[in-house]
Order: sequence, then structure tokens, then C-alpha cells
Amino acid sequence: MSRLSFKTFCIELYADRMSTPSNEVYTLFEKGGILQMLDDDYELLHGHGFEYVINDISQILESGSL
Repeated sequence: MSRLSFKTFCIELYADRMSTPSNEVYTLFEKGGILQMLDDDYELLHGHGFEYVINDISQILESGSL
């Protein structure tokens, strides 16, 4: 899976989980530094299950720790 496909899938999965439009999730990920994290940590994260990655993203956004 390419980095772009991985980021897109994460956006769509998170949007579905949160019942939020994907364009709003994209903005949230961009402002929250999640897109950069997904790019920087791609090699580590893409091997994990998507549920793990989405839970990690949720924790980061809730804590504001990125």
C-alpha cells in the first residue's frame, strides 16, 4: 500500500467511525499533525492493523500530544 493510499484509508476509516465527513477529517488530521505523523511513521504503522492505527490517532487527537 502506498503512503497516499494508507493516509486516504485512515481518513476514510476514521471518518466512518466518527460519522464525520472525510473532508472535515482531512482538515482535522492536517491541523493536528496526523497526516505528517502517518507519513513520517509509515514504515512502522502500515504493518499494524487499521484498528490499532485508528485507536492511536484517536488518542493523539484527544490528548493533543502531537
